[in-house]
Amino acid sequence: MERDGEMKHSRFSRICVFCGSSQGNKSSYQDAAIQLAQEMVSRNIDLVYGGGSIGLMGLISQAVHKGGRHVIGVIPKTLMPRELTGETVGEVKAVAGMHQRKAEMARHSDAFIALPGGYGTLEELLEVITWAQLGIHDKPVGLLNVDGFYNSLLSFIDKAVEEGFISPFARRIIVSATTAKELVKKLEEYEPCHEMIASKLNWETEQLAYPPTNEISR
Repeated sequence: MERDGEMKHSRFSRICVFCGSSQGNKSSYQDAAIQLAQEMVSRNIDLVYGGGSIGLMGLISQAVHKGGRHVIGVIPKTLMPRELTGETVGEVKAVAGMHQRKAEMARHSDAFIALPGGYGTLEELLEVITWAQLGIHDKPVGLLNVDGFYNSLLSFIDKAVEEGFISPFARRIIVSATTAKELVKKLEEYEPCHEMIASKLNWETEQLAYPPTNEISR
């Protein structure tokens, strides 16, 4: 049995976390970001995220960094004035645009977790779910469903399965839990669920062959 404070081993080296550039109206969202950071630190997992220093992005990046783990932030140059306020932590990689940001975050990560967030979080989450459905990657995708934040999204997805727009097999791509500890455990046990429609190699060649950008800053 694992004891509190005991270092755990993980199959993941890095997890990409999607989350809001706002903290949200409930302290439970902020608490969840800190708890996820603590769970990652306890398992020796590094963080890949959207690069911002504000909102839940700022909370989780600072907590992971303070815990001694490596942090990589990927952010479009045009968002830097808006999402970077004060000192950033870890490495910050500037990219040209939103698609490049998502592709770069995915390339560096072994799994994905969505904390509560808005349009940007949802867009990032749905894209990596779609990539998994197509067989572009086989990395697990998790929802940290804090206080039922993602209940409506999960209900929509279940309705799409019921109406024949998403296969029951593809529904299994999404892993959800209400606590960070439970979610990371489920992701560790995840078995890939996709239909092998697209080629991962072709995707990497086509989607990641963008012009060179700034190197990661140290």
